Amino acid sequence: MKGHIGVSTDNIFPVIKKFLYSDHEIFLRELVSNAVDATQKLKTLASVGEFKGELGELRVKVAVDKDKGTITISDRGVGMTAGDIEKYINQIAFSGAEEFLEKYKNDANAIIGHFGLGFYSSFMVAKEVEIITKSYAEGAQAVRWTCDGTPEYTLDDIEKADRGTDIVLHIDDENKDFLETARISQLLNKYCKFLPVEIAFGKKTEWKDGKSVELDEDNIINDTNPAWIRKPADLTDEDYNKFYRELYPMGEEPLFHIHLNVDYPFHLTGILYFPKVKNNIELQKNKIQLYSNQVFVTDSVEGIVPEFLTLLHGVIDSPDIPLNVSRSYLQSDANVKKISAHISKKVADSLFDLFKKDRAGFESKWDSLRLFIVYGMLTDEKFYERAEKFMLLKNVDGKYFTLEEYKTLIASEQTDKDGNLIYLYAANATDQHSYIEAARAKGYDVLILDGQLDTHLINALEQKNEKTRFVRVDSDVVERLIVKNDISAHTLTEEQQKQLTEMFKAELPAIEKTEFVVSFENLGAEAQPLIITQQEFMRRMKDMTATGGGMMSFYGEMPDSYNLVVNTANPLIEKVLQQGEGAETEARQLVDLALLSNNMLKGEALSAFVKRSLELLK
Repeated sequence: MKGHIGVSTDNIFPVIKKFLYSDHEIFLRELVSNAVDATQKLKTLASVGEFKGELGELRVKVAVDKDKGTITISDRGVGMTAGDIEKYINQIAFSGAEEFLEKYKNDANAIIGHFGLGFYSSFMVAKEVEIITKSYAEGAQAVRWTCDGTPEYTLDDIEKADRGTDIVLHIDDENKDFLETARISQLLNKYCKFLPVEIAFGKKTEWKDGKSVELDEDNIINDTNPAWIRKPADLTDEDYNKFYRELYPMGEEPLFHIHLNVDYPFHLTGILYFPKVKNNIELQKNKIQLYSNQVFVTDSVEGIVPEFLTLLHGVIDSPDIPLNVSRSYLQSDANVKKISAHISKKVADSLFDLFKKDRAGFESKWDSLRLFIVYGMLTDEKFYERAEKFMLLKNVDGKYFTLEEYKTLIASEQTDKDGNLIYLYAANATDQHSYIEAARAKGYDVLILDGQLDTHLINALEQKNEKTRFVRVDSDVVERLIVKNDISAHTLTEEQQKQLTEMFKAELPAIEKTEFVVSFENLGAEAQPLIITQQEFMRRMKDMTATGGGMMSFYGEMPDSYNLVVNTANPLIEKVLQQGEGAETEARQLVDLALLSNNMLKGEALSAFVKRSLELLK
């Protein structure tokens, strides 16, 4: 019997061939998923007594015949009658097809998902497709359907001993790469690795007498019972780690995991792993795999999970996310947004539970967790609110504090004369050692904030907490970091200031994109004669530019600006003033000492300083 496929337009096949070409590998996902569905349906019918025959072996088989140029997907599921083929294969319900095809011609998933065209994706790679099928129903007649990529098809009665369906694809000349065993193996591993029915591809092999020998045992490519669909109570830490190695064979062991299991208001299962996050956010993304009923959909999960959670690894499976979806659909669908918000809450709750149950363990993981948590606080307002309870600050002694604990710790010593609470911090404990020690000598505590996003975090904390300021220890002289009383004015005349400015500027090195401003302060006789500081605002803006400052990029082009603070109360400054031009060596030595304490004396200038110091000691 010959017939004509019921479509309102004849251009479905050119669209499939041309416009879906970039996504043509998904044909295998679609056909294997259909075979699994047919198998699952038979199991369901058997469980309710509607099928009373022997189930027998139910695995789906994929076979490649390079000589014949065919790929065959076989199942022993419910099969189809001629009537089923007429209903499910020959009638493609197109509504406004022309307009829709034109709009989505470059988005294979949108077209296939919209029209239920899973089976027809086979024509992306095949010049002819056969369906050889027999229904499970008693006395059913087996049939063979063939189509060569036009709306014409043939449907004939045939003999077939067993129930189920064989889909035979005659691969066209442009897609011969799909006849390579390695290519099909790669696609099965990508899309079908965790399907709930066994998928067999080829035979198992073993190494014998120096060569690979094929065994008479099917090679099963999938794990039908992956960890995420099992109950957490049935899994050990080793089970979770083993599953992680299945997902990421080359991955480093994760810090810990969260097992998701949601029944309402949507269905969602999954396991999310916290990797040891390095200081490069982009490299960590696209490691979460999205599944729909154990069928792989995508690993580009932006829009499905909050931005910061794309740093996590693992699996999310939700039948409420259709298998065939476009990216624009994922980003706008209300269900998907609910899923995203719930995952964020679940992650925050799990982190807080870990913090409460095992604070020492949480602190030991903090340095690997902090980038992830800070990223979340900066990009997800709800997560910020929850994370305030377990977000930690670490001081230069390696002690950890919650935001509330630290606020209590420093309130008495680090409140300035205007009632602002001053959080002192260092970005590099080694380079800023002398500044840290000066602050500690005053009885202050100093945080270490050396993370990639910490400058952005500081801004967020200042905005959300009234009368709170973060000040880096090298941004001013220690007496001015936390101003508690009015500082005594210096007594130098304008002429003396001009003389010292010229003298010290003459000794400052020429550093590319760096400028120095000389200023004068009465810091007391015991404080250093010259101190180099870097103004907090400008340095912070430049730091933010370096990590994606957007509109503030112009700050990145500005030179680094440092203050050379002259302590007018130090006796050495008085000595330089008195000697005038004869104090050139002393002036150079004082400048170099200030540069050295700020880790800015390098190379030839450092060598000259050492040589000069030795001469002065003679």
